[in-house]
Amino acid sequence: MLHDSINRKSHFGRRRILRWLAFSLPAARSQAVDLPMLLQSVAEAQLPPVRAITRGPAFHWRGYYDKLLFDPTGRYVLAHETDFEHRSPRPDDVIRVGMVDLADGDRWVELGTSRAWNWQQGCMLQWVPGSATEVIWNDRDGDTFVSRLLDIRTGRQRALPHPFYCLSPDGRWAVAPDFRRLNDTRPGYGYTGLPDPYASVSAPEEAGIWKTDLQTGRHELLITFADAARIPYPAGFSKNAKHWFNHLLFNPDGTRFLFLHRWRGDKEGLGFSTRMFTANPDGRDLFILDPHGQTSHFVWRDPQHVMAWAWHPSCGERFYVYRDRTDRVEVVGEEVMTVNGHNTYLPCTNNQWVLNDTYPDKDRLQHPYLYHIPSKRRLPLGHLLSPPEYQGEWRCDTHPNASPDGRLVTIDSPHGGNGRQVYLIDLRCLRIG
Repeated sequence: MLHDSINRKSHFGRRRILRWLAFSLPAARSQAVDLPMLLQSVAEAQLPPVRAITRGPAFHWRGYYDKLLFDPTGRYVLAHETDFEHRSPRPDDVIRVGMVDLADGDRWVELGTSRAWNWQQGCMLQWVPGSATEVIWNDRDGDTFVSRLLDIRTGRQRALPHPFYCLSPDGRWAVAPDFRRLNDTRPGYGYTGLPDPYASVSAPEEAGIWKTDLQTGRHELLITFADAARIPYPAGFSKNAKHWFNHLLFNPDGTRFLFLHRWRGDKEGLGFSTRMFTANPDGRDLFILDPHGQTSHFVWRDPQHVMAWAWHPSCGERFYVYRDRTDRVEVVGEEVMTVNGHNTYLPCTNNQWVLNDTYPDKDRLQHPYLYHIPSKRRLPLGHLLSPPEYQGEWRCDTHPNASPDGRLVTIDSPHGGNGRQVYLIDLRCLRIG
């Protein structure tokens, strides 16, 4: 595999660099040598171990980077399984949902199926926060998208009459956008099978973000597309703009959630513009955290702060930390994290380490990595080939996701030659703390 060959070359390169350092460091003390860059070269010469934890002939991927994909013990990793790639999902396509048992030879354990899924986020398969045994995913039942919950220990199953996108930290509530509208406005993030009844309406009053009680299944419409469209945008909404919501996430204490308001009109063409909002769990106290139109991936650092890739007048396109309900913002990794990626904070590191990745570069290589905020140091985790057929809606982003103890990372990648599969990266050799 490409990653293995790079590891072998890097091991040879590391020995050569270390030998050179033994002779050169004394001289470096008296000369203008960029020692941080030198040490960075040493770090880049040693990549952590990686192994495939799913296998063909079926194809596997986990889902989005901000979900609970490991169980609380770090033993099980959730994933999806399908028999095809390189086309859009059809209404009759059924995928399998399951988990990999890392303590039993990476054994695949099937849990169920789904008819409500996409290539970027699967069917939102994840562990319910606060539970060691219950998982949840989206499905389609007739003319309704639903949520299915399964206790992997008892086998008890139940269904809720509404889909979800993200769960509150206490596992009691869920919020969701309109997946029917998403399938029209952003293929790869919505679900096929049910048409958007308001497809011809720019900003309908009858749809938007719903909140669901995970115990009772009761759901209510919190924020409508019309609500968002009524909040002025300084540059003005373009003519014929169609509005939608995407990418929702609760903060760590459940007191606020974040979502992206997006629209596309004559000015945007095939693209779209974006505003980042935060709100209370009841949909009130809406606040525009990023008004500049280009927010992308984000994660809550703590209950008051969000790190997001966006455009800001201070430094252009970069990662920034925003303080909720204020205009305070500061750039992160200005000289190192210079391209968009799927960012989270590595657990058990006091938010000092960022786990991130890149899209394919000019050589079609994707680069998952760690970034240490205090030292401004970047540690590569791999340089993985993404073949050219993995583009657009059915691309395979690595979406790095860490175990609860921060020692393991899983990614999705097609670099091994067996289609998209799930890989495990062991960080313990890096001595991160």
